[in-house]
Amino acid sequence: MYFVAQILTSFIASAAFGFVFNVPLRLLPHCGAVGMAGWIVYIIGIELNLDAIPATLIAAFLVTVLSQWFSKLNKTPIILFSVSGIIPLVPGGLAYDAMRHVVEDQYDTAVQLAVKAFMISGAIAIGLVFSEVINQIIRRSER
Repeated sequence: MYFVAQILTSFIASAAFGFVFNVPLRLLPHCGAVGMAGWIVYIIGIELNLDAIPATLIAAFLVTVLSQWFSKLNKTPIILFSVSGIIPLVPGGLAYDAMRHVVEDQYDTAVQLAVKAFMISGAIAIGLVFSEVINQIIRRSER
């Protein structure tokens, strides 16, 4: 039941974020599906005892691949899907905890949490870029 709640929440969060950023209503289910797929991959990675950083990297890669696919399918910019789809992976809670520990003068814990949040953010960026690079290589080889 917990897994189903996580999947539904990630779908709703991604679709709602797309709504906030004026994604056309007919594309909101696609935005939700991209975010949900990324979150499923992340959760499976965590369940397979991967650290959060490589699990996020793999999930971000999948988010970009699906975003490229939906972009071609609907003839829309890729950013509509990739930004909405990446939202469940953003380490907002971790960054919040890091700042809370700073306020509480627990700097050692704050630094550890902040470094992990930055590394997860970097993994998201690398996953997005890596997928795009592979897509460009495939496109050039097809020509």
